[in-house]
Amino acid sequence: MNPFFALSHMTVLLSLVAAWLVMGLAGLVRSHRIGWVAYTLFPLGALVALGIAVVGFSALTDGFVVEHVVLPLGLPDLPFHVRLDALSGFFLLLLGIVGAGISVFAAGYFRAGEGTSPGLLCLQYHTFLASMAMVILADDAYLFMVAWETMALSSYFLVTTQHRIPEIQRAGFLYLLMAHVGALALLLCFGVLHGGSWLMTFDAMRGATLSPGWAGVAFGLALFGFGAKAGLVPLHVWLPEAHPAAPSPVSAMMSGLMLKVAIYGLLRISFDLLHGGPWWWGMLTLVVGLGTALFGAVFAAVQTDMKRLLAYSSIENIGLIVAAIGLALLGYAFHMRLLAALALAAALLHAFNHALFKSLLFLATGSVLHATHERSLGKLGGLIRRMPWVATLALIGTLALAGLPPLNGFVSEWLLLQAFLSTPSIPHAFVNMIVPVGAAVVALTAALAGYVMVKFYGVIFLGQPREPALMQAHDAGWLERLGLGWLALGCVLIGVFPQVALDAVAPVTQVLVGTVVQGGPSPWWIAPVAQAQASYSGLWLLLGMAGVIAVMFVLVRRMYHGRVRRTPPWNCGYPALTPRMQDTAEGFGQPIRHMFGPFFRIERELPAPDDRAPRYRIQIDDRCWHGLYLPLARAVGWLADALSVLQRGRLAVYLLYSFLTLIVLLVFVL
Repeated sequence: MNPFFALSHMTVLLSLVAAWLVMGLAGLVRSHRIGWVAYTLFPLGALVALGIAVVGFSALTDGFVVEHVVLPLGLPDLPFHVRLDALSGFFLLLLGIVGAGISVFAAGYFRAGEGTSPGLLCLQYHTFLASMAMVILADDAYLFMVAWETMALSSYFLVTTQHRIPEIQRAGFLYLLMAHVGALALLLCFGVLHGGSWLMTFDAMRGATLSPGWAGVAFGLALFGFGAKAGLVPLHVWLPEAHPAAPSPVSAMMSGLMLKVAIYGLLRISFDLLHGGPWWWGMLTLVVGLGTALFGAVFAAVQTDMKRLLAYSSIENIGLIVAAIGLALLGYAFHMRLLAALALAAALLHAFNHALFKSLLFLATGSVLHATHERSLGKLGGLIRRMPWVATLALIGTLALAGLPPLNGFVSEWLLLQAFLSTPSIPHAFVNMIVPVGAAVVALTAALAGYVMVKFYGVIFLGQPREPALMQAHDAGWLERLGLGWLALGCVLIGVFPQVALDAVAPVTQVLVGTVVQGGPSPWWIAPVAQAQASYSGLWLLLGMAGVIAVMFVLVRRMYHGRVRRTPPWNCGYPALTPRMQDTAEGFGQPIRHMFGPFFRIERELPAPDDRAPRYRIQIDDRCWHGLYLPLARAVGWLADALSVLQRGRLAVYLLYSFLTLIVLLVFVL
């Protein structure tokens, strides 16, 4: 193995990760100086993130040789191993680009006097970034779990920044509980993967020979563990609670970055360490992903809190990514490498795209929250006049999330649909019968996502202000605008130049499934299957849209100039129109509540016809919470009470327990 300092890429990467930790510690030097923390350390952290992105991109270029290093850290016989290859390079690129935009926004967002001190917040923030980078670089189970738990703990403290509020304390506890349940599953997964060799390096796990049964157990544990972190149904319950509790930049990092680290882990284990598997792995992943996507879209449509709406939207998009991974596993199992590469490319691109536009929208809600002190959609409206910068940039993220061309969300969803259209040639009757249903679910989910985004943007930014206090709202500062603009630019560039994005994921698909998605007839076109079957050019579509708008503008100016008159809008025969008469978030969600009623647990309070003080209340809850988690919590509480008789408070009894445990273990060993 080459000496440590001879590996230039890895040396730079580890130095940049260490720089994040140093910046976090530097925040403690002047812990209460918001100027030092926000205007010095956070911009420096953004520069470090850009450096991470550059090194990650270099791992995707031609001629790059995989680098791996044994670090002088860890235990004496269990040192840390790190590795940089195409898969880790892609996710480092994602982490760096999106992390830079969030850090710049955070420099203008964080205020003094909000819960945790600025210096401690800086330490937690940059530790979170560094731990995600180390999860991506880890090449052994020991370092992976250390970095994974560091990521969970640092994000927990960020979620509970305003830790004096009881609701935030409960949300943080739920998040930490689910994080550790997932971590336990991953620990068991690595215990299976070493195959009896007791070597914890990923190289040893790649070479281990597992029986089909144990390989299936390892894959199931990985799907459960990473699914708990990514928010797969029914392991999603922490997500809509933690996002509203966390500061908006933290919500952006968790949704845009941390969930993608879970996707990275699932790809690393399923394709790299386990080398794929039987077709039922892909079918299971596909069904779980599609169910999660539809569930998230339906619940997002009925939310009245803007951050909970975006949290459920993240569940939907993670479901689409996992469904694409399931389709890639199916293609790989049936030796259909082009299908596997197309589905995997769709998963990777949608992970990148979701990181961009969901971070953009979470940050935009942070600006709205600072300007109005409101999260409830029922108390917002008309902010496009007061916050034109935020409204314009949020519109880009909204259209991207809705999957409209020529923005980036359309590219990955279009590729996923093309992958589904390539499945009729799968040589399995049952799969051929089920997979087309998946294509219909993807189309329905995309339509619901567009519906949700109309509600999100329309209720917040359009119409009239629903509360008098909104007249005092102000636009975001220049650092916040810069961070929002950086992410919006990424949404536009990937949508307009999709071939560049496909070229970036090609090394990953080549390594994991053995082939790449073919390019288009020119750098401005993509034709993933065949040019005669389907092709797309974001650039030509954008130019065509701009041309149509310009022609229509000129025609209207020439033909109708001077003949246009302004008049009040039709008031439906009622002269006293007020902002309260605008369509509300509840009104937008009512059709979805009726159509998808079995998804929800609904409690209504309806007034009687002769009620002197009529009151209408509706509460929509998650059936998973009431049907699974509350009974499980009661069962755990009952079991704890039953076992409490063993806790006698006497040292002799506790020593007896230890002695009996030792005897049982010796029986098993000998």
